[in-house]
Amino acid sequence: MTSSDVPLPNGQTDQGAEGMRFMGYQVFEALVAYDLSSADKPVTLIPGLALEWSVDPEDQTKWTFKLRDGVTFHDGSAFDAHAVVWNFDKILNPDAAQYDEKQSAQGRGRIPTVASYRAVDDMTVEITTTAPDALIPYEIAWIVMSSPAAFEAAGSWDAFLQAPSGTGPFMVSEYVPRERAVLVPYDGYWNEDRKSDLDEVVLMPVPDPSARVAALRSGQVDWIEAPPPDALDSLKAAGFTISSNVYPHIWPWHFSMLEGSPWTDERIRKAANLAIDREGMKVLLGGMMVPAKGMVPETSDWFGNPEFEVKYDPEAAIELMKEAGYGPDHRLKVKAIISPAGSGQMQPMLMNELIQQNLAAIGIDVEFDVRDWNALLANWRVGAKDASTDGAQSTNSSYFSQDPFTALMRHIDSRLVAPKGTNWGYYSNPEADALIDRIRTTFDPVEQLKAIQALHELYVNDALFLFVAHDVAPRAMAPEVKGFVQAQNWFQDLTPVTIEK
Repeated sequence: MTSSDVPLPNGQTDQGAEGMRFMGYQVFEALVAYDLSSADKPVTLIPGLALEWSVDPEDQTKWTFKLRDGVTFHDGSAFDAHAVVWNFDKILNPDAAQYDEKQSAQGRGRIPTVASYRAVDDMTVEITTTAPDALIPYEIAWIVMSSPAAFEAAGSWDAFLQAPSGTGPFMVSEYVPRERAVLVPYDGYWNEDRKSDLDEVVLMPVPDPSARVAALRSGQVDWIEAPPPDALDSLKAAGFTISSNVYPHIWPWHFSMLEGSPWTDERIRKAANLAIDREGMKVLLGGMMVPAKGMVPETSDWFGNPEFEVKYDPEAAIELMKEAGYGPDHRLKVKAIISPAGSGQMQPMLMNELIQQNLAAIGIDVEFDVRDWNALLANWRVGAKDASTDGAQSTNSSYFSQDPFTALMRHIDSRLVAPKGTNWGYYSNPEADALIDRIRTTFDPVEQLKAIQALHELYVNDALFLFVAHDVAPRAMAPEVKGFVQAQNWFQDLTPVTIEK
């Protein structure tokens, strides 16, 4: 993995969405799942631990989830509606014995409109939202189930980590922080079609890309995430498989919009977007990126028709900088928080060094504040006002964008600043908030799509972020690895994977 530590096997794991990919959804599961079975089609939601869900047509704040019968946790205890309520309490109810600040930090912001929840009967859960929210199925897909019985037996979440228990296709047989986690197939898994034939999966955190390549070449591992671009050709020549696929993901700079930040000036934001040589960056990355013209790819239905075109035009960028009062004798100094590696961070040092050069060419001098991935995420969650920001006016955190909330809404909703959400930059715009409300309260798919497009057009026309690259998630594998299907998604299914002997 590219992460700097083994993801916590507690349920709402850490290490960003990479932690959810390798630990959260392999060991634990949510009521709603993703169909990760195909490489050729966009990923859709499918039943997970819930067989079906529906909103009350008379009261669109009430959702009913009918649960799947016969599911057990790895410790043998039954999964039911009471376990679902218990798991919501672990992240939303500070008075609950099982409340966990770590898991709350990971999960609370994913379900911002959930007001209450209850077990209607043993196999039915009702969730009530603060207002009509058409995106609830996407949001509930983030909340995974830990075993109440295993927690009670352990007595604490720290002790739970030594004997984790979820409902997923894999269970944790060994967990050594900073070193490895060993997952083994769960014989009692409810879905016969997704039972793994592997003996075990060993997860290893290796944030340095060169070290990952060395581990693959030496046979220490069979699979690495995010191989560096300069190693791709030689890995292919040595017989290794390079897998990649388009998927919803953006690698941006997230701007601070607080008073005193230079990014509050739209001219400077647009100048920066026009200064980036994305095609040159694509060459540096061995072709493993798609130049970004917004938060979502142009192929997305959500892209819309923005008026501002994100492209490489340094002359226009210099003119915009002049309009803003900057030039060769009056250069702008900015500070950006970046990481050397991390979940979805692609090749952050290489990419940010090119950005630094490009911005210097139009009069913007960039100072980097390089932090461990988890330290960057910690600041991202507390927001740009926090003292830990230490004068930085942007942060470079990659975002996956497979649903409207995670793609667009959470970053600029004025009501989702810390600690309520991840509007890191404290952006506030009544027009944006109104569009977000339209998306949430519009249950007609056609009309909802129009609102999503309008919100994305606002992103691009106002250059709210530095739009840089869409990842294609390259990973390299030993030739013995068979059966992997790289879905068009951040998350992936490990159960079809086998090792040819």
